[in-house]
Amino acid sequence: MLGAIIVLVVLVLVLLSVATAFLRADPARLAGSMRALGPILLALVGAAVLAVGRGGISGIILVAAIAWYGITRMAWPKSRPAPRRRSTVRTAALEMELDHDTGGLEGLVLAGRHDGKMLGAMGRAELMQLFRELSGDRESRQLLETYLDGRFPVWRKHAETDSGEGLGIAPSAGAMTKEEAYKVLGLEAGAAAADVRKAHRRLMQRLHPDVGGTSFLAARINEAKDVLLSNHN
Repeated sequence: MLGAIIVLVVLVLVLLSVATAFLRADPARLAGSMRALGPILLALVGAAVLAVGRGGISGIILVAAIAWYGITRMAWPKSRPAPRRRSTVRTAALEMELDHDTGGLEGLVLAGRHDGKMLGAMGRAELMQLFRELSGDRESRQLLETYLDGRFPVWRKHAETDSGEGLGIAPSAGAMTKEEAYKVLGLEAGAAAADVRKAHRRLMQRLHPDVGGTSFLAARINEAKDVLLSNHN
């Protein structure tokens, strides 16, 4: 009898502790903790019943607590990392991708002797050679300048003058399409106007010339916003 009383006192103390934690807990963390709280409390009840000599009933309660916990774990949504937001800007000779979270740039060469190479895999000498080759493609050259500014901040001091090795690639013609605009802003096709404005604002805060960005990328971002909001004005 004394053992049962002790178990009941312990159970009451545990319930009081749980109630105190409930009142002080952060709501976001509390939502996850509540999933496991039910099976734990049921197991405590089973332990209390066992202490008063009701082994059979206690066993049923404990089995139910274990089963409840197992079902809860199976139904618990797996935490998934948020998808990385990326923007893609394409010119005649380059395709550049910007990671919104880190601000990192990576690019793919689309034309010339370095066709198919990733900029990250190219050394400084190769990149400077590519820069000279793009003398006839103003947009691609501006895009490469943006990449070089981030990877080699003092590259301009050592850049050689154009040697006439340009490929003569014409810049892409025509207005930006909606598909291109979504890629520039890092959005899925059909994104709402509010999402377009939010993405535009976020990118401009990172890439505007006043904060170390380039006028070329800023112009592309502005153009993408105008294209996607043209039907919302």
